[in-house]
Amino acid sequence: MGDFMEKLLEVNNLSISFTQYVQGLNRHESKVISDLTIDIGEGEIVAILGSSGSGKSLLAHSILGILPYNSNVTGEIKYEGQVLDQKLKEDLRGDEICLIPQSVNFLDPLMKVSEQAIGECKNEKEHDEKKLRQREIFSKYGLDESVDDMYPFELSGGMARKVLLSTALVGDPKLLIADEPTPGLDSQSVKETIEDIKNLRENGKGVLLITHEIDVALRTADRIAIFYSGYVIEINTVENFKNADNVLHPYSKALINSLPKNGFNLTEGVQPLEDLPGCPYYENCPIRLDKCEKTKPNLIEHEGVMIRCFNFEGANNGA
Repeated sequence: MGDFMEKLLEVNNLSISFTQYVQGLNRHESKVISDLTIDIGEGEIVAILGSSGSGKSLLAHSILGILPYNSNVTGEIKYEGQVLDQKLKEDLRGDEICLIPQSVNFLDPLMKVSEQAIGECKNEKEHDEKKLRQREIFSKYGLDESVDDMYPFELSGGMARKVLLSTALVGDPKLLIADEPTPGLDSQSVKETIEDIKNLRENGKGVLLITHEIDVALRTADRIAIFYSGYVIEINTVENFKNADNVLHPYSKALINSLPKNGFNLTEGVQPLEDLPGCPYYENCPIRLDKCEKTKPNLIEHEGVMIRCFNFEGANNGA
C-alpha cells in the first residue's frame, strides 16, 4: 500500500451495515460500507473520494467509535499496530485521534470557543498547560485573543473553520480525520484549508481526508482512494490521478475525464443504491466481463496500485 515507514492506521475488510425495521416488523439490513481496506502512514494524507451521501463519513465514525446503536460492523481497524476496540477508541478519541468536523454545529453554542478547545481537565495545572497550547495554536492560525471569548455564533465561516482545526490540534494528535472540510467555503478559504491540512503532514501527522471534491483531493493528498457504491475500487497516487491514462479502474478514468480541464466528459448512469451480487460498476463499465455480473472482484495489488477489477486479476497472478 503506502511507502511510508510507519503505518498509523490500518483498516482491513471493514463492512458497516444498519439494521432497520420497515413497515412494522420487517427487518432490513442496509449495507453502507463493504470490504473497505486502506492504510495511512505517518506524515501522509490519504483522501477517500466519493459522492455526497455515499457513506464515507461512516469510516470516520467507525474509527472514532461513534457509530449509532443499530450499526453492525465487521473487519478490523488497527492504530499503530494495535487493534482498535471500543475502549481504545474512546481512550484515543480527542487525544491521539481527532476529528476536524465540517460544520460549526459540532461546537457547543453555549460555550466560549477557547474553553471548548481546552476541553475537560483533571486539575488546574493541566488546564493552564492546555490554555497555553490553545493560545499558541489559535495564534498560529491567525486567531487573536479576542476570539477566545467568542461564542460559535459570533464566528465568520473562515474563523469557524480555523477554530475547528485548532481545537482538534490542542491535544497534539497523531492522526487527524478531516471530514468534508471545504464545502461552502469561498475559493480563498478552500486554498487556506488545503494549506492547513498539508502543513499537518509536514509536522508528521497522518491525515484521512474525506471529500467529494476531486479537485481538493488532487491538491491535498498523497494517495486517493476512490469510494464507489460502498466499495473502495482503486487506491493510487495523486501523481497518477493527474492523468486518466495512469489510473486503472474505468470509473477512475471517467472521474478524471469529467473534470472541467478535461472537457466535462461525463459517463451516463448512476451508482447502485442496493448491494448487487456482482461488481458495483457493472452496468456502466466499458470493459466488463461475463463474470462481473454475478461475482464481486476483490481489492488486489497490481504494480503498486490497489484495484478492484477482474481485468487485472489475471495479470496480477501471472495468468
